Amino acid sequence: MTAPTQRELAVVTGANRGLGLGVVRRLAERGHPVVLGARDAEKGARAAAHIDGDVVVRELDVSRQESVDDLAAWVREHHDGLGILVNNAAVHYDTWQTAIGADLAVAEEALSVNTLGAWRTTVALGDQLRSGARVVMVSSGSGSFGETGGAGGTPAYAVSKAALDMLTVKLSTDLRRRGVLVNAVCPGWVATDMGGAGGRPLDEGVDSILWAVDLPPDGPTGTFTRDGREVPW
Repeated sequence: MTAPTQRELAVVTGANRGLGLGVVRRLAERGHPVVLGARDAEKGARAAAHIDGDVVVRELDVSRQESVDDLAAWVREHHDGLGILVNNAAVHYDTWQTAIGADLAVAEEALSVNTLGAWRTTVALGDQLRSGARVVMVSSGSGSFGETGGAGGTPAYAVSKAALDMLTVKLSTDLRRRGVLVNAVCPGWVATDMGGAGGRPLDEGVDSILWAVDLPPDGPTGTFTRDGREVPW
């Protein structure tokens, strides 16, 4: 069992902008064929037009089973397995809400995309994951019991990311026997459309995610890290 090689397929969800697009660009530069998953295929195509490398845009809404199944069928038809899956798609950094006053429709959508979307996608592509594949859950310190402290903001986002962290642990146990490493990564507060101005440079967040992609075969699984260092659950 080895780390993913240059020609192994990578899938990145929520990838037409921000961190997802940054990860697609870096993986393509390394020589990986990459699927850029985006809810809006036109926006995905415009983003991919500025990337050198083997990038295929697929319309992908991780909240819809049919959409995820279509992606899995395409991978099965066109590629001999999957080496890298980056579950990056996310919605609703809900700074305007409190838990007691939250719009639960927003919470439901956050859970559907941020948690169940990653779960749905990993399950659908599960039989395509090669021995030694890497699955990265793009999480957040907002979902850490150790880091959130008494902060009351972003309740839907925080709860969805805390659940994503538990999902990481459960999937890592299930996939360990196949040599598939499953880890959660907090990229930090990054200057993106979701994160807003003032965060650290995009490339630093991408580096944090790629740390989990580049783990050796005997590397950790079921962890939660930022820049390769442990984040408290």
